[in-house]
Amino acid sequence: MAGTELGGKRVVVIGGSSGIGFAVAARAIEAGAEVVIGSSDGEKVGGAVGRLGRQASGSAVDVRDEESLAAFFSGVGAFDHLVFTAGDWGSFRAPRPVAELDLGSAGEIFTVRFWGAVAAVKHALGGLSENGSVTVTNGVVAHRPRRQAALSTAMAGAIEHLTRALAVDLAPVRVNAVCPGLILTEVWNNMPEDQRDEQLKRMTGSQPLPRAGLPAEVAEAYLYLMTGSYSTGQVLIVDGGRTLV
Repeated sequence: MAGTELGGKRVVVIGGSSGIGFAVAARAIEAGAEVVIGSSDGEKVGGAVGRLGRQASGSAVDVRDEESLAAFFSGVGAFDHLVFTAGDWGSFRAPRPVAELDLGSAGEIFTVRFWGAVAAVKHALGGLSENGSVTVTNGVVAHRPRRQAALSTAMAGAIEHLTRALAVDLAPVRVNAVCPGLILTEVWNNMPEDQRDEQLKRMTGSQPLPRAGLPAEVAEAYLYLMTGSYSTGQVLIVDGGRTLV
C-alpha cells in the first residue's frame, strides 16, 4: 500500500534512470508523489519510466548543457522537490598524483556533479514551490580523502559548501545533501562477479556495517530531506560507518 508522506507532491529527479536516482524516484512514488525523471540517455529514461509506472514521466536532459536544462524544466512546470543524483567521474575516477594532472582538463570533474547541480537549481527555480526542497549528492571522499584523489575530494567538498550557501540564498526553499558511501549501483555489474565481490569485501571489511549499501537504503535519506520540513543546509551521510574508521 502506498504511503502518503509525499501525497499530492511532484518530485523531479535528475539522474533518475538508474542507480540511486531510480531508487529515489521509486521511493517517492511509493510515498504518494508524481515523479518526473531526467537523464542524458533518452532510451534509459523511457525504460525507467516504464518500470516506475503511471505516476512517472520523464525525458532526456544534458546537465552539461544549460539550454537543455532550461528546456527540460520549462516542460516540467510546477513541482515541489528537486533531487540531483547525476554523476560522471570520467577519467578522473582513477587515482592520479597532483604532479601528473593535466590542468587544462582537470576542471571536467566538476562539470556534472557540481556545475550540473548549479545549473539544474538555476533553471528549476521558476517552477519550484517556495515550500519545497532541493537535495544534491556528493560522496564520502569529502570526509575521508584518499591518496591521489585530491580533485574528487575537492569537488565533493565543494558540493557540501554549495549546499549550505544555497540553503541561505534560496530560503525558504530548503537545500540539503546526501553523502552516500559505497553503494551497489549498476556500475558494479561491469566487473566479473568474483572480482567485484573481492573488491567490495576489501573496501568495506573494516566498516562497522561490513557491506556495501543498496540504492533503496540511501533513498530513505532523500525521502527524509524532502519531507523533513525543519531541515536545511544539512548533509546526511549514509555510509555504513565508513567515515568512522
